[in-house]
Amino acid sequence: MAMLPMHHGKTAQAAGGDRSRHVATGKMCRSTDTLKQRNRRHGSEALQHVKHLQPYTNSAVGRFSSATISPEQVVEKHNRIDAQKCLVAHVGLENFIRSIVKPLDLRLPNEVRFNMNGAGRLASWDDVYLAERVYTRCLGISKRIYQTHAFTHEPNRKLAYFILEERNERSFSFLPSFDFYVLVFTYYDDAKNVTRVDVQYDQLSFFLHCLGFAQGHAWLVERVITPVAVLWAKAYHASGLVNPFTFLLQLMIGPALLWWYFCA
Repeated sequence: MAMLPMHHGKTAQAAGGDRSRHVATGKMCRSTDTLKQRNRRHGSEALQHVKHLQPYTNSAVGRFSSATISPEQVVEKHNRIDAQKCLVAHVGLENFIRSIVKPLDLRLPNEVRFNMNGAGRLASWDDVYLAERVYTRCLGISKRIYQTHAFTHEPNRKLAYFILEERNERSFSFLPSFDFYVLVFTYYDDAKNVTRVDVQYDQLSFFLHCLGFAQGHAWLVERVITPVAVLWAKAYHASGLVNPFTFLLQLMIGPALLWWYFCA
C-alpha cells in the first residue's frame, strides 16, 4: 500500500511531461506554420519583382502570345522533330563528317556552301578540309578529336543539327589543351545531298583558349566586369528610363565622358 502514492506520483509526472511535450510540439508547429507563411509571403513579394515579362507556369510549354509563333505551333513542331542518340567520334574533321551523315543516309557532293561562323565561306569540302588542317597547325593544335552523341532532325525543313564536341590537344607543352563545343546545322535537298552547312560557335572564347588566356578572361569578367554591370543595371532600371534610345545614348556619351575624365 505504501507503494501506491509513488505509483500515482510517477503517473502524474508522466502525464505532466506528456502535456508539456504536447504544448512544446504545438508551439513548434505554430512557429513552423508562421515561418512558412512568412517565407511564402516574402517569396511571392520577390516573384512580383521578378515577373516583368511573362508569368511563370508549371507546364513545359508556357502560355504566351506572339506575332509569329504560338504554343500550339511549338507543340506541333515538337511532334514533327526526330531527336535521337547517335554516337560518332573520330580524329580529324574529314573522318567525322563522312561518318556523321550515315545515320540519315545523306550524301556529300564536293560542292557545298560552308559558313564558318560568318568569318569564312567556303564552296567545297576539299577547301573545308584544307582550311581545317592549315589553321589548326597555325593555332598550335596537334590533334582534334571530334565527337557527337545526339542530333535533332527536322524532315519538313530538310535540316539536321547537333552539338559538336572538340578535344583540342596542343603542339607545345606550355599551351593548355581544351574542350570546345560547336553548333552545326546541316541542310540537304530532295536527293539527300548536303547543300549547306552553318557552323556557329563563340569565336572570342575559342581564340582565348588557343592563346591560354581563357581562365584569366573568365576571372576578369566574373570578378571585375560583372559586378560593375550589375550595379549599372540596377541604377538604370531604377531610373525608369529603360529603352533602346537611352541605352544608345549611354553608349555614345559614356566613352566620351571616360575619355574626357582620364585623358583631357
